[in-house]
Parts: sequence; structure tokens; C-alpha cells
Amino acid sequence: MFFATTALALLIERFIGYPDILVRTIGHPVQWIGAFIAWLDARLNPESEPGNRLAGMLALLALLVVTGGLALAVALALRKLPYGWVAEAIIATPFLAQKSLAGHVRAVADGLDRSLAEGRSAVSRIVGRDPEQLDRSGVARAALESLGENASDGIVAPAFWLALLGLPGIALYKAINTADSMIGHRSPRYLAFGWAAARLDDLVNLPCARLTGLLFALAAYFSSRTSAKAAFAAMRRDAHRHVSPNAGWPESALAGALGVKLGGPRAYGGRHVDLATMGDGKSELDANDIRDGLSLYGDALSLLAVIAVLLALAF
Repeated sequence: MFFATTALALLIERFIGYPDILVRTIGHPVQWIGAFIAWLDARLNPESEPGNRLAGMLALLALLVVTGGLALAVALALRKLPYGWVAEAIIATPFLAQKSLAGHVRAVADGLDRSLAEGRSAVSRIVGRDPEQLDRSGVARAALESLGENASDGIVAPAFWLALLGLPGIALYKAINTADSMIGHRSPRYLAFGWAAARLDDLVNLPCARLTGLLFALAAYFSSRTSAKAAFAAMRRDAHRHVSPNAGWPESALAGALGVKLGGPRAYGGRHVDLATMGDGKSELDANDIRDGLSLYGDALSLLAVIAVLLALAF
């Protein structure tokens, strides 16, 4: 187990993040992974003749072999050094997204304070739905849903696989998750080709989404503005109703804890989708609800870091 590496990576990334100067000079590791996925997509899934499930499985296998192989080589080299685990933690930090997720969601609240147009513009950077179809409450709801789902995909899941398998674990997880976001769609082009990536992403997120919901619910104990009891009740009642096998857990816990209602109808590319609701609280939301969500998110991250530190000290 790599608890000390995980604890240090969480602490470094939460307060420092991935420096902008590195983004400008060498890019971001997830961008490198994305570029490789795009290269595989262009060759194995040409627009003139979209690939099938087998082609998608081969693309995913190539992605995992290259990403996992490079990460394993780096990890083995670092573990020969006296404080190699510290370097491994530093290298793992770009695969966590605590600081950037908080910044993007906070930008929605700040934009919504200024105008609906600015709120729509900010939320369009973190969700795929049509921003022009959203009123003020819809913008706030979309931001909170993104906060819940990405707390799992962007933080808890990478930390879980880092703790379990070290640097190769977190790198492989981000490769799978990035592949799902790029090719795991139900569009004609990716329905068959992205099937393997989507299914594997569901599998590796299975324990992590439930853990994220649990963290939100437990963190709700630390504030008088949130309800742990309602968070647990919402998870039991609503999590399985979500169209995703995983996203319902953090979203329902967040909704219950904040006393709001998430989910429901929305539009993607002009296509209207009627999704199940998460939580049974108020429906009219605003920027203050986003900030309450960010406060709970911060408490959940602190709880995650404490758990990682305690496990590192114990093991």
C-alpha cells in the first residue's frame, strides 16, 4: 500500500496545484494522455469507417500498456532512491484535481453573482449541457452536480488507486477516465469503439463513487448548515436511480447534505434528457448554494487527507 505517498500528494496538490508555468512549457500529463488517445482514435476509428468494439479494445489495451509501462518504469527507478516516495508523490499530483475543481466551481458562483450570462459562461467550462437553456437555478444545479461527480472522478478515485497501486495505479486510472471522457460516448461514432473504455471506467470507479458519497455524508457532520442524516437518506433512496452506475452516489449525498434537489431535465446539444432527481430539498438554487457545496467539498477533502495520513502512520 502507498498511503504515505497518497497523503503527501493530496496535501501538495490541494495547496499548490499544477503550476501554470508547467502547463505553458510542457503541458499537463492528462493532455499527453489525451493526445495519445486522439492518435489511436484517428487510426483505429476513422470517420470514413468507424471502428468496432474490437478496435476500441485494442486502442484501450495500447493506452494501458504504454501509460502503465511508463509509470511503472518511473516508479521502480524512484523506489531505489532514499526518498523516492516523495518524488513519486510529487509526480502523482497532476493526476489529482482538488485545487482546479474548486477554482472552476467557484468561478461559476462568482459569475452568477455578476450576471446570468457570466454564470452560464463559467458553467459551460465544466459541464456538457447547453448553457443557454439554463436559468440561474439551472446554472447552480449544474455546478453542484459537476462538483459531486468530479470529486469522485478527479480526486477520490485517483487517490484510491494511488494508495492501492502507487504511481502506476493513478496513471492507469487517469488514462481510463480520460479515454471514457473522449471516446466513451453513445454517439454513432463511439458507441462501439468507446464501449470498452466506458465499461472499464464504470468498473474502476465503482468503489470510489461510493467512498466519495460516504465522505460527503461524514463531512456533513462538521457543519450546522449541512445534514449527514439527510445525505445518507438521499444515497439510500436516490443513488441507484441515476443513469450512471456511479455518479448518483456523490451527487445524491451532496444534494441530501445541502438540502437541495439535483438532477432532473436538461439539454445536451439540443437533445432533451429527463433524468432522475437526487435529493428532495429545495429546487430554486443560487450562488450561495454553490458556495455551501464548496464548503462541504473542502471538509470532505480534509477528511480524505486525514484518513490518508492516519493510514500512513498505521501502516
